[in-house]
Amino acid sequence: MKPLFLLLALLYTLPSMYGQTVHHPAAWNYTIEKQSDTTYQLTFTAKIQNGWHIYSQYTAKGGSLPSTFTFEKAGEDYNLIGPTTESETLTEYSDIFGVEETFFKDQATFTQTIQLLKPNVRQLTVTLFYQICKDVCIPKEELFQISLDGKPFTSSDSEKKIDEHSITLGTALKLNLKHKERLYSDSSKPLHHTATLWKIVALGFLGGLLALLTPCVFPMIPLTVSFFTKHTQNKAKGIRNAAFYGFCIILIYFLLSLPFHLFTSVDSQILNTIATNMWLNATFFIIFVIFAFSFFGYYELTLPGTWANRMDAASSKTSGGLGIFFMALTLALVSFSCTGPILGGLLGSTTLAEGDVATNLSAGMVGFGVALALPFTLFALFPAWLHALPKSGQWMNTVKVVLGFLELALAVKFLSNADLIGHWGLLKRELFLGIWIVLFTALALYLFGVFKFPHNAPQNTLSPLRKAVGILSITFSAYILLGIFNVVPLKLLSGFPPPHFYSFRQTPGNCPLGLECFNDFETGLTHARTVNKPILLDFTGWACVNCRKMEEHVWSDPRIYPLLRKNVVLISLYVDDRKALPQAQQFNFQYPNGHIKTIKTVGQKWATFQTVNFNVASQPYYVLLSPNLNVLNKAVQYVNADVYEQWLRKGLENYR
Repeated sequence: MKPLFLLLALLYTLPSMYGQTVHHPAAWNYTIEKQSDTTYQLTFTAKIQNGWHIYSQYTAKGGSLPSTFTFEKAGEDYNLIGPTTESETLTEYSDIFGVEETFFKDQATFTQTIQLLKPNVRQLTVTLFYQICKDVCIPKEELFQISLDGKPFTSSDSEKKIDEHSITLGTALKLNLKHKERLYSDSSKPLHHTATLWKIVALGFLGGLLALLTPCVFPMIPLTVSFFTKHTQNKAKGIRNAAFYGFCIILIYFLLSLPFHLFTSVDSQILNTIATNMWLNATFFIIFVIFAFSFFGYYELTLPGTWANRMDAASSKTSGGLGIFFMALTLALVSFSCTGPILGGLLGSTTLAEGDVATNLSAGMVGFGVALALPFTLFALFPAWLHALPKSGQWMNTVKVVLGFLELALAVKFLSNADLIGHWGLLKRELFLGIWIVLFTALALYLFGVFKFPHNAPQNTLSPLRKAVGILSITFSAYILLGIFNVVPLKLLSGFPPPHFYSFRQTPGNCPLGLECFNDFETGLTHARTVNKPILLDFTGWACVNCRKMEEHVWSDPRIYPLLRKNVVLISLYVDDRKALPQAQQFNFQYPNGHIKTIKTVGQKWATFQTVNFNVASQPYYVLLSPNLNVLNKAVQYVNADVYEQWLRKGLENYR
């Protein structure tokens, strides 16, 4: 069974779907001041997001990497007059490096004066390498293509060549965007991201409450509370110990999410690449089916018994807070057979939301831990409440079976992702919804006592709650059935089933709502220049839930749909498309930190294209461009119809 345990452990350490926002924590721009016919002053300014900092050019030796400017062709086309100066900095001692660090917060400004050596020099290229840090440090490279006379910057022939073996930032995939600063207004952030985080915490909390009702956890509540209240001479100390025990439970589940915060510093696309891998999604499908049948009672999934035994022994030998921590860790291990499948569903579900993947996971884990820890603290404070707890019994097995059906429904979602990403054409929209109808109808029949599973005893009577959930389940099945025949719109399920155009009843295509679209940027750009219409650049994904929600709820709005159909050229770039690029178009992409990634698929190409030009790796992401690559408006992501209409009309007005 060890391979299975490793597979289950993998579920704890892999993200899912979307929401990984890597909006650059620093938004850069530059200005040019002409001082004479041959002398210019260049000023580079970064607006730094709260909590982040950028290191100076003059950090102490042995400390962090300094900011470094590279002025191409300096000494050949122009001379640098003096050193590059910088705005006011802060200084703070670093315990890590043991030196005084010099850095910027909120804003960084660098100024350099140049003197032209050749009268025909009208453009120059400047590269800035720097580190931007918060909890971790991210090396970044910023390319400034400067036109001294205000005319469009034109790349040299050498810059236009695509090296099929090594390609760096600033070449090939890099667009010469004009007015790029318009992208980075505060309103370009995803709508209600803070509210979304609270929803994720609430979802995690709900998962924790469900875990409490399972046979692995529920009987542990009175035993553990009694240990703290009866085996401690001082009652107040017993309550403090129980509260600390609850805190340790929350801490343990939070710690499981920490590795994800380190992944994005390596490669901004790594989590998205892992999450949208069709074989990994197919593996998740198998894992969730295994989880479901364990909840049905056909077998039990447990971690190796030696793990729990060692933690239990450590808690017995260790006194004080460390001993209590090991007690909490023992609970997490012995309850895995019930909490593991719930956590798996939680991790798969919470990361469907917009926002940073790692932050979503941490929020969901904290919510789960709080729900699991709460009763241990509350019952220690009010021990008389223990008498009101229902007795363990058959109802807990019923809870597990209900969770098993939900696991199967989620498993179908992962299989659908694999089907969409791999273009298998197997699980079209109607079949997906049909399987869900079968699952929720079977759940209703189980709750009504028509059949039972191995660990269920015969039911002589049905509780009111069991009847209510059964009626709700059969009603939900009827709702899906009406949606298949387009009697009602399935807004409650928006984003979960395959998109409407992925259907047995429609001709194949990758364009939502019957719109005309292009799935290649160059082709779409050529068409936009031919018809003289602005471009709506749509970074999307086959497995992107919020992309489907935007298409089905926002794009379909009668105020917006005609604008999309008549006034823009839609270019939809699927960042999770696993179709292989022709061999001649494959290349290696080198990040500023030296990490090299081989670009082999269509999705990798467009994901890298998005990151290089917009410093964002989340979907959906919308940009309005003119045919000559003027940015017409701020970028937007997951917003409501009112905001999207206003944004779209403002961009069209700017174009006119």
